[in-house]
Amino acid sequence: MKHTLANLKRGERGIIKEFSEDNIPLKLLEMGCLPGNEVEVLQIAPFRDPMYLNVNGSYLAIRKEIALLIEIDPLV
Repeated sequence: MKHTLANLKRGERGIIKEFSEDNIPLKLLEMGCLPGNEVEVLQIAPFRDPMYLNVNGSYLAIRKEIALLIEIDPLV
């Protein structure tokens, strides 16, 4: 099963593995949303859109459609 950022629940963490497409917004990459970095889900809005994340100390919100493109390795 392919794990994406959109599959994580509040409080769960993972390591960004890769992007399934090349149309990830440049702003996310500049804020540290890069392969190998740890991401934690802090808050999820109703209907899971948007998601509020901590990526290596940077706090950002992303839409579900973008979260589906970010593959991760979940941390236990």
